[in-house]
Amino acid sequence: MTERDADFTAYLQARQGRLLRTAYLLTGDQHQAEDLLQTSLAKLYLSWDKVRDRGSVDAYVRRIMVNENNSLWRRGWKRREAPTATVPEGSPVHDAYDEGLGAAVWAVVQTLPRKARAVVVLRYYEQLSEADTADVLGISVGTVKSQTSRALAALRERTPVELSPTHREEER
Repeated sequence: MTERDADFTAYLQARQGRLLRTAYLLTGDQHQAEDLLQTSLAKLYLSWDKVRDRGSVDAYVRRIMVNENNSLWRRGWKRREAPTATVPEGSPVHDAYDEGLGAAVWAVVQTLPRKARAVVVLRYYEQLSEADTADVLGISVGTVKSQTSRALAALRERTPVELSPTHREEER
């Protein structure tokens, strides 16, 4: 194994789980997330030698994932996919028990348009700064701020009252 492959493998072992989570948050579907991550990692591998600053690899991969996610839904092959009667074997991934709140909140987040969802995912799930989010999405910081503001306002309107933090405190 070359040093390049060893470096890439070490990076994957350390970051693959978190990157898959980001891909899932961007797509909202486990299978699409796996496809998105695989495509993004293939692109990263091809340009691995070009990434000079190893500290910025995460940002570089996030940028690839966002760009790929935005372009995937435009491709014609996606519209020609056909479901199959047999489901391949796989092991399901289950998060820790959270009384269903995580799934309920995520269902509300998924109602956002793609670009607004990408901003919310990067800002609040990935905890990136406004500047880093702008860099990943290729937009200005002001656009990140305005899209975040609009997305949060939409989430406030769409969030059922039982998910409200004040409602949950009243139940206790």
